[in-house]
Amino acid sequence: MPYCEVDRYQAGDKWEGVRLFYRRYGRGATKVLLVIGLAGTHDSWGPQIRGLTGSMEPADGGDVPEPAARTDEEAAAPATATAPEEEDVGEGIEVCCFDNRGVGRSTIPPHKSYYSTAIMARDALALMDHLGWKKAHVFGHSMGAMISCKLAAMAPHRLSSLALLNVTGGGMECFPKVDAQMLSLAFRFLRARTPEQRALVDLETHYTKEYLDEEVESCTRRAILYKEYVKGISSSGMQSNCGFEGQINACWTHKVTTKELDTIRAAGFLVSVIHGRHDIIAQVCHARRLAQRLLPVARMVDLHGAHLVSHERPQEVNNALMDLIKATKSATAPHEWSSQPENTSGLIVMAFEHMRNIVRVTKPVRVAAIESS
Repeated sequence: MPYCEVDRYQAGDKWEGVRLFYRRYGRGATKVLLVIGLAGTHDSWGPQIRGLTGSMEPADGGDVPEPAARTDEEAAAPATATAPEEEDVGEGIEVCCFDNRGVGRSTIPPHKSYYSTAIMARDALALMDHLGWKKAHVFGHSMGAMISCKLAAMAPHRLSSLALLNVTGGGMECFPKVDAQMLSLAFRFLRARTPEQRALVDLETHYTKEYLDEEVESCTRRAILYKEYVKGISSSGMQSNCGFEGQINACWTHKVTTKELDTIRAAGFLVSVIHGRHDIIAQVCHARRLAQRLLPVARMVDLHGAHLVSHERPQEVNNALMDLIKATKSATAPHEWSSQPENTSGLIVMAFEHMRNIVRVTKPVRVAAIESS
């Protein structure tokens, strides 16, 4: 399996390596790094991998021998980029996605002090070095979007563009809107001990009820997704307590400073903030505020969906990501990127909502113009 050693931590008298498990898909000169969120693994990006590359076949050849353990002298030496095997040509897209530290097949450091969005951003940067990527479009979801923000501020010269899906500013913004539904979900999440229990909670937090209740052939989408979730959780295993607590610590301690936002704005790349307007985990108001603070380089894309809008509305999300890649290639000016026609207001939006209640139609996508305060 393909692994990349990105860091080391002390475990008693020994130093252990942090290794990230990763997969590459597609081939081409355009590089895209996908950074997943809390408790998620690399394969959570399936709809975007397929949409961007047209294939779900790993380009790294599947199983490969694991790298030999490094000596202490090798570990202490400065990291160097692994040169690509050959020059990439053509208009294709190469995607890399990976398991963050603390989940999946990557290393699970034993203490929460080994987890922060800054540390995990350095993990992602080390992976880019390992791949030999000088620059990449960096797309992150939820906690992965927080990590991507840190990466953008840490090494802005390494980004071609930045997409933030279902993002918040961390800290208190990680708290969902508190109501009876959320209290019930939180209680059930903490008590979940089996894949079946966890799957039921995940479905309600990831998707809108409307989407889950849609009929697909002879059953509901909820029934289909439930089987998929149970199978997926069973195959990868429940996330360990220390991995989960570490990633929660990364979210809770995350903060993007004004200086970091200034760095991102001045870097010269475009930003897309994509959010499901019915997200009960990461409230859309936080994403809108972040997009506003990133003017004039940011565009807010408001979609009908919940926290996993990348799965609930994959075509719209993939279109937004491709728009970002194309705008980068064409050197679109920031004011052209962020300045969109006024949203169709009032009556037309209400008409769409009325039509949705009568017949099942494709939900409208709002690409919002952001006005500075």
